[in-house]
Amino acid sequence: MTPEEIMKVVLFFLTLAGAGWGIWWKIDGRVSKGEEAAASRIAAAEAKADKALDELASQRIHVAEHYVSKAGLRETTDQIMEAISGVKAAVDNMTLRVDRIVEAQGRRTTTRG
Repeated sequence: MTPEEIMKVVLFFLTLAGAGWGIWWKIDGRVSKGEEAAASRIAAAEAKADKALDELASQRIHVAEHYVSKAGLRETTDQIMEAISGVKAAVDNMTLRVDRIVEAQGRRTTTRG
């Protein structure tokens, strides 16, 4: 090979390497832009997720403060029913006492004549 042919081959490979590097540079630039866009989207999604978690936590606290569980409602209902049963028993005893008082007053009255 003559020096001219060697120079042509070297220039050809340098041209191919330059074209390859240029293409790679463009691809790398687009990938970098894509990574930046993805990073900003990820940050926005993380912010939304954090906000959703905070709202969920506040909702759970609100529900725990303002609503009653089934077991708590059952316990409260049982206590109320026991209190009502106590009042019913007291009223039943009261009517028995009133009946005794009325019967006792009927015996004490005498006819005047």
